Amino acid sequence: MFTGNGIKIFTGTSHPELAEIITRRLGVPLGKAEVTKSGVGETQVRITESVREDDVYIINTGCGEINTALMEVCIMIHACKIASAKRITAVLPLFPYARQDKKDKSRAPITAKLVANMLQKSGCDHVILYAEPSSIQYIRTNFDLSDIVIVSPDAGGAKRATSMADRLGVDFALFHKERKKANEVSRMVLVGHVKDKIAILVDDMADTCGTLCLAAQHLTEAGAAKVYAMVTHGILSGNALKNVEQSSLEKLIVTNTLPQAENVANCSKIEVIDIGNVLAEVIRRSHYGESVSKLFDEVPY
Repeated sequence: MFTGNGIKIFTGTSHPELAEIITRRLGVPLGKAEVTKSGVGETQVRITESVREDDVYIINTGCGEINTALMEVCIMIHACKIASAKRITAVLPLFPYARQDKKDKSRAPITAKLVANMLQKSGCDHVILYAEPSSIQYIRTNFDLSDIVIVSPDAGGAKRATSMADRLGVDFALFHKERKKANEVSRMVLVGHVKDKIAILVDDMADTCGTLCLAAQHLTEAGAAKVYAMVTHGILSGNALKNVEQSSLEKLIVTNTLPQAENVANCSKIEVIDIGNVLAEVIRRSHYGESVSKLFDEVPY
């Protein structure tokens, strides 16, 4: 039984709804903290309860004003550190600047590494980024596994898609993309068989959804019976909702790592998976020193 003794959970302003889901699942109150902005736009944080020798978890995510969200996390970590917290874990379902994770051209920054260094220097001991078990469970619950094929919309996501396909024991296919310039796909070549299958496109992020919608069209033309898309982070910027609504996708399934209420209201094809229970279980296991890797095969209810 989880008692909540010695644990404190705080949230920034980016996604308080997710923090409430997590604390409700754990049966602990949300920690008291004031996060405001000064007249010159600086983030100000005041932790209004003791965290001395506590196991502290700070929940925020990379959405909305992402730079503000990042500064909130760093300042909250630092505030808890100098207030003698025993251990501090940042729960960041969408890691800020996650896309900028490699040096892909001359003089390009590796900003994801910079953010990791910022968190470490602030006093963070661990970072939690977790959502996949919820996606696996959704597929097992809502589809006949003998009918589906997991599809990666590009070669870069092949490892993620093959991992999911292996865990489900289903077939796998991928698209090879040729680009004329950034964010503009000139040609997509399907590698694998999808005829008469339910194709599920899987990706980490859906931004404008141009690639997903184009991939869905190619899968339909290749004979797929139905096409779904499942992404961890539904950013859905620009004309994304319009693109999805007009596409051959049956549904675009996203997790609630980002707030999705407005997107669901404006697009009939959006469905949201709640990852709050998984994150709550990760926090519980982390707090008690239990295995977190078991969650790759077990989904909490």
